[in-house]
Amino acid sequence: MDFTYTSEQDALRDSVRRFVEREYDWEERFRIIRSDCGFAPHHWAMFAELGWLGAGLSEEAGGFGGGAIENALIAEELGRALVTEPFVPHVIATQLLAALDSEAAADLIASLIVGETIIAPALQEAAGRGDWRHVETVADADRLTGVKTLVEGAARAGSFLVSARNGDGVGLYLVAASAKGVSRTDYRTLDNRRVADLILDGAEAVLLASGAPALTAIDHAMDHGLIALCGEALGAMDAALWATRDYLRVRKQFGTAISNFQALQHRMADMLIEVEMTRSLLYAALGAMAGDDAQARTAAVAAAKVQLSTGGLQVGAQAIQLHGGIGVTEELNISHFYRKLYGISRQFGDVDLHLARFAQARDQAPRRGG
Repeated sequence: MDFTYTSEQDALRDSVRRFVEREYDWEERFRIIRSDCGFAPHHWAMFAELGWLGAGLSEEAGGFGGGAIENALIAEELGRALVTEPFVPHVIATQLLAALDSEAAADLIASLIVGETIIAPALQEAAGRGDWRHVETVADADRLTGVKTLVEGAARAGSFLVSARNGDGVGLYLVAASAKGVSRTDYRTLDNRRVADLILDGAEAVLLASGAPALTAIDHAMDHGLIALCGEALGAMDAALWATRDYLRVRKQFGTAISNFQALQHRMADMLIEVEMTRSLLYAALGAMAGDDAQARTAAVAAAKVQLSTGGLQVGAQAIQLHGGIGVTEELNISHFYRKLYGISRQFGDVDLHLARFAQARDQAPRRGG
């Protein structure tokens, strides 16, 4: 298989890398995470101007002709710099709307791509522990009642995409942030993401899809979101690995750089293996996303999520161990990489959830041969 990127994809990756190097240094990140909303609107406007917000959408859906690969490339470079802008939720929102294939959804996509508004997906609930298929929020006609958790980007969202139970099973609804009956509890996660619990008390909503089409759209969008999340994790893991390598080269003990100690070289080798395993499973998931086999796609994405969760924590923990006490300080980026990888390992479900998804998808896959 050919894993090389096209010239257009290389250019996209380079543009993101140049942006974070020029505009997103460590002081800028600290300023942003200490701000009220936790991300910079002018950076989001730049994302739109550079075309990143539509790079992962097909032209038929109103995007610029890309797909999951483009989203993964962007997320990987953002992950290297621990960028706090809610790119993964944006991927989920745009893919949800694209899967609906309606005129109303197309209008919403257009406003998202140009950065005019932010629509935050609100698909998780506390009892589901990251499983978006667990829905207790109830729809009574066009009114929603329930609580959605970990809604990223809620502070600046103009509206929300909310899953709720109705007479047809599960429906997908659009809820305006300013609607009566909508309130939020904002908080910051361990990895400095700004999220909110969205409280719906008879909130007015517009039904976008219901039953099987809604469930299919949600699963499709979540697969795309998990791919982008895997790219973000890979970028953070890779950056933590090479930052640790550089530290070992300059830190001296007994008159020599500690990078010469064989035991530490073995630890670095273990970290590199985890990074490359994550990269390989991301490539496998990207390959599955290009196919038509839904079960193969689910299994590949679940496998990538399991690897980024276990491998990411391994890389982050080893990076801190090899730095010593300085590795846990707020001022050094290594502690922030670990916190990011810890948060990602539990974002949209933990290892147990995705192992179960992998097993179920493999059991349901068509058998080959006799």
